[in-house]
Amino acid sequence: MFIREYTEKDIKQMISIWNEVVEDGIAFPQEDMLEEETGKEFFRSQSYTGVAEDNGKIVGLYILHPNNVGRCGHICNASYAVSSKCRGKHIGEKLVTDCLEKAKELGFRVMQFNAVVESNIHARHLYERLGFVQLGTIPGGFRMKDGTFENICPYYHVL
Repeated sequence: MFIREYTEKDIKQMISIWNEVVEDGIAFPQEDMLEEETGKEFFRSQSYTGVAEDNGKIVGLYILHPNNVGRCGHICNASYAVSSKCRGKHIGEKLVTDCLEKAKELGFRVMQFNAVVESNIHARHLYERLGFVQLGTIPGGFRMKDGTFENICPYYHVL
């Protein structure tokens, strides 16, 4: 498996993985599914979009973009999605590691995650193992698919 920049031929698989996470309703803030055209525009609009490829199949992806503008434009944000069929194989760790390197290459100085859902234990442990620092907890900051509210934990990592 290796991580690389996405190409147009990856879009359908990327949309499928992205939409799976959106549909789960427990990690991404997005509620709208991507379609082919909206997906193309969405992934193209990022500062960088990376994919994890395994034997010719896309098994995960990440998007990287500024977290803010102007005087805070040096802080970036990212989102990660791994196919449910491939979870538990450390693909997420490879995506985050690659993303940290790419963010630094692009001139970002800090990576910030605004809304890591508190119950997303696997992601939180991974981020902490990779040197991210939790900033605190925002009570009820994430509306789950079932309508309940869960705390979110912002994180940052100096690049």
